[in-house]
Amino acid sequence: MDKYIEMIRIRFLMMLAYRTNYYTGILIYSINIGAYYFLWSAIYGGKETIEGMSVVQMSTYVAVAWMARAFYFNNIDREMAMEIKEGKVAVELIRPYNYLGMKTMQGLGEGIFRLFFFSVPGMVIVSFIFPIQFSVDLTTWLFFAVSIILSFFINTQINLITGITTFFLYNNTGLIRAKRVVIDLFSGLLLPISFFPIWAQGLLKFLPFQGISYVPSMIFTNGFSNSEAIEAIILQGVWVVILIIPIRILWVIAKKQLIIQGG
Repeated sequence: MDKYIEMIRIRFLMMLAYRTNYYTGILIYSINIGAYYFLWSAIYGGKETIEGMSVVQMSTYVAVAWMARAFYFNNIDREMAMEIKEGKVAVELIRPYNYLGMKTMQGLGEGIFRLFFFSVPGMVIVSFIFPIQFSVDLTTWLFFAVSIILSFFINTQINLITGITTFFLYNNTGLIRAKRVVIDLFSGLLLPISFFPIWAQGLLKFLPFQGISYVPSMIFTNGFSNSEAIEAIILQGVWVVILIIPIRILWVIAKKQLIIQGG
């Protein structure tokens, strides 16, 4: 376990070495939040609520969704694709750790850095500019903390699956880009799931994407009751377990594929 903790620390320090990136990142995310705030303000017009969400709740939802994205987002699928193409993965496989576990810990180290140096200060800055409502209920914060951690693992597992496909597709750049668009759209980042057509909401219930952004954002904005929040968190946990299955299967097949490629 010590070596995985060390990987978290190393990735954290690597991110710290490039502080300019997160300074510009806060600015870019603030601009995104501002754009969506004015867009939704225009959509609401004089209406008090739409789909049960007030303007303040929607503003908070948008801010939380984008700042949470900074925590769960990572590029380990691109890193895996590059290492597989360059053959570096062969060296990684003989090292005394699990390759997929190592990638997950690297993503976690990056996420922790962004959480403390990007998301938290970003939310503080944005709260002075736009009407954002913070809950005073400790239960809400606890549910949100658990939910955002699970959202990281769901997103990371999808990235691992995408990265592993490089063994079979050799060039999965298009798939990686498509995956990012699908996650941003169907996770509730760009539009809350409750605003989707009924048939689409029913379909998305059978997919893991809403557990990435929609669930933690709705919990933070008190869009869920405590019972609904618990059910949503349990569903997130179920998806974390379910996604282990395709990862294991693909990884076993992929390692055999690598042996064949190496002769």
